[in-house]
Amino acid sequence: MRICYKIKRPAPRRVIFFCALLVVAAVFSPAARAGREQPAHGDRIIFGVIGEASNLISYLATDSASREVSSQIFVSPLRYNKDLQLEPYAASSYEALEGGKLLRFTLRPGILWEDGVELTADDVEFTYKAVIDPATASPYAEDFLAVRSFTKTGRYSFEVRYAKYYARALASWTADILPRHILEGQNLRTSSFARRPTGAGPFRLSRWEAGSKITLSASPTYFEGRPRLDEAVYRVIPDLATMFLEAKAGKVDMMGLTPQQYLRQTGGPAWDREWRKYRYLSSSYTYLGFNLRHPFFADVRVRKAISHAIDRQSIIKGALLGQGIAAFGPYKPGTWPYHPDLRPYPYDPERARQLLAEAGFRDGKGAGVLEKDGHEFRFTILTNQGNDQRIKTATIIQSQLRAVGILTQIRTVEWAAFIKEFVNKGRFDAVILAWTIPLEPDEYAVWHSDNARPGGLNFVGYANDEVDAVLIKARSTPDLEERKALCARFQEILQEEQPYSFLFVPYALPMVQARFRGVEAALAGIMHNLPEWWVPASEQRYHP
Repeated sequence: MRICYKIKRPAPRRVIFFCALLVVAAVFSPAARAGREQPAHGDRIIFGVIGEASNLISYLATDSASREVSSQIFVSPLRYNKDLQLEPYAASSYEALEGGKLLRFTLRPGILWEDGVELTADDVEFTYKAVIDPATASPYAEDFLAVRSFTKTGRYSFEVRYAKYYARALASWTADILPRHILEGQNLRTSSFARRPTGAGPFRLSRWEAGSKITLSASPTYFEGRPRLDEAVYRVIPDLATMFLEAKAGKVDMMGLTPQQYLRQTGGPAWDREWRKYRYLSSSYTYLGFNLRHPFFADVRVRKAISHAIDRQSIIKGALLGQGIAAFGPYKPGTWPYHPDLRPYPYDPERARQLLAEAGFRDGKGAGVLEKDGHEFRFTILTNQGNDQRIKTATIIQSQLRAVGILTQIRTVEWAAFIKEFVNKGRFDAVILAWTIPLEPDEYAVWHSDNARPGGLNFVGYANDEVDAVLIKARSTPDLEERKALCARFQEILQEEQPYSFLFVPYALPMVQARFRGVEAALAGIMHNLPEWWVPASEQRYHP
């Protein structure tokens, strides 16, 4: 439009026509329409998920699928906002006193559980006691075991005292609150609540069709206001290629794309009209984890050899089409604990062969396969079905290890069985998996030797006295520079011992159907404000 204002003489018709087109485009652009539209209630969103939730008590769940669903059902005293900063949630206020050793919380009155009972400090106290109960055997109990005393100071208030500074103190209280009046006297491990929860969050469990989908319905009593969408459906589709076809057919509204789908299969006017794509470095890393109880992997030289035999850039190029960066440890690049000087293990097959020879492996038969004490160096790489990225990664690793004389098989298992029957029980040689990178960089639950037990998150069985000491000290040190130094030392030990071959940090590549408004990309991703998503009445497809 500014072009028109600069014309000094009568404008030719083609220029006037062009300016008119600019005006029309501006008025009817998606951004302009969104600015004029009023949020509406109704419709549902269908998420495509590759793995089914194991249970909806987050203190027992070790899989991201369970925690993603439960986060929509429950509330917590605090939460992280879109900029990854802590803010009150079920709490109306909080304060940290005595150098962080004393926390005081005041809950909002009037928050209701689904059955109409009010949420109070009794529920928070019950949750705290249930999680530290040995019968619960929660892999996240350490956060609450660090508490020296929990005291209710009123119906809606409580205070938490720590014996010493605890770095994760505030982050601990972003965990779900459970209902005392329903769960008191029950064992969380055996309670039916895990599949039929009662929450106080934005959504309620409506239906759970095992192996198929979990349907949540908007809660009319949610204290921040009823979500604008009527339903959120988590549809289990164990294969990403099938999920993509379902999205194209209009049967899935949101999914995480593979790099190939993102780069090569979702371009052009039709896709741009129907879908919105996003790209950002994910808060997760993918790794090859060794069962350190296996006689081969108990030798650090073997683990280092495998890390040298893996070409991470080939994996990023072949499995991710460049949509990721190589990893060397458990922290996200660009964050304060990330080691500034370490680098991923260099691809060096010759060094790998030397280390394997030092560990006693020889090609005794001249067939290009290493042996030791009459046993071929052969193992199985286990990962979950339907994750094409992990399967491609396993295939590339298989080829690279074969080049240095190591034979591997690749086995894929359905997600729920993969976690429950193999990972949690330590029934594997090596696994390809991913961890979410926590916002508060405390790695105790995954790496401390106390958690190298059945059901613990340290399922590879890693134990190192210095790592144990560093992790404990880091969580009790208020000085940020000292914590940086401790985190750096922790990464240096992992670099030397290679309990995992750290592989890559991928880019998150979600795709959302264009009819959904209110989707906002932020440091926290795009799911941080799901209750605020909405669809104009004229574009709604579902009427439950």
